[in-house]
Amino acid sequence: MSNDNQQTTIEKTWVAYGPAGVVGSVHQVEGGFTFRLLTDEAPRAEYPTLEVAKSALHAALLPGAEWPEFREH
Repeated sequence: MSNDNQQTTIEKTWVAYGPAGVVGSVHQVEGGFTFRLLTDEAPRAEYPTLEVAKSALHAALLPGAEWPEFREH
């Protein structure tokens, strides 16, 4: 994936599952963690920890959405 014309290496990925299926994913990158919803064309901002990135993904879902189940891939 590319961010501001720089290459970012994804080290680990956690797929986020909601009641209807996959809603997005969290990625460990060199500087921390980022996430993408299924509708995103590019990753969102970088976050310092996995838990903060998971919380940011949840906050980006529709209001009232359940906390997704995160599975490492």
